Amino acid sequence: MELLLLQLLNGLVSGAFYALLALGLALILSLTRIINLAHGGFLVVGAYLGYVLSGLWGFYWALLLAPLGLALLAVALEATLLRPLYRRDPLESLLLTFGLALVLEEVIRLVFGPVGVPFRIPEALGSPLFPGTPFFFLTRYRVLVIALALLAGLLVFLLLRYTRLGLYLRAGAQDREILSALGTDVGRLSTLAFALGAYLAGLAGVLAAGQLGLSPAMGTSLLMPSFVALILGGVGSLGGSYLGGLLVGMASGLAGQFAAAASEFAVYVILALVLLVRPRGLFGKEGFFE
Repeated sequence: MELLLLQLLNGLVSGAFYALLALGLALILSLTRIINLAHGGFLVVGAYLGYVLSGLWGFYWALLLAPLGLALLAVALEATLLRPLYRRDPLESLLLTFGLALVLEEVIRLVFGPVGVPFRIPEALGSPLFPGTPFFFLTRYRVLVIALALLAGLLVFLLLRYTRLGLYLRAGAQDREILSALGTDVGRLSTLAFALGAYLAGLAGVLAAGQLGLSPAMGTSLLMPSFVALILGGVGSLGGSYLGGLLVGMASGLAGQFAAAASEFAVYVILALVLLVRPRGLFGKEGFFE
């Protein structure tokens, strides 16, 4: 029973990373119709930026500032590289973001080296909440990861549901052309969505670095389950993508209890079963790309 709870907790922590990434992907996709293959590269840049800032000012400042720095970088990249492709063939933006992902990863290798490095967290966060009990594996850092992922999801929901900016973002996700015809600067909304999506990737990167360590290829290993979460939750549904990330993580963790090799396999089995019954995902919108 204790081992099962440990696997479930590990899966929930992984699911927190997937949920943040999937939510960022969904935000960018909803406004720009771009499938951002560079999102894993953004996570890596955010993680290493957190590593640098942590060495200068400590972990908590890194956790606060690294996602903001990544968001600013994403705004610059969106304005210079991606914005001209919004009205062109989607394949062009797909190839561009794929190339951008390779460039970002290679830059990280050149600056920090190809070998992974440990990311130190405050000693207090690494200690168990309940030492000497069957729940010794529940560390303060794992609780922090889950709490911040839940808080980020809640704040995005409140932003979209109860603010004027959120109203415009939701309207832009429904119909960019009509919103533009009404005089709204849709390009600025797309930039804001891109920045918010990158911020979530940066937050996931710093948190994942503290749990998994740093490596230039860490973005790829986290990005694929996040795309699965995006599809599982439903393309066009922000809440569905977020919940899909948590489900993917927990399913992977539970499957790992029975066989280590089954953790990744189980995720794709669940995805296939869901798509057989509901092709647009659990909460997806019909005709999203039309």
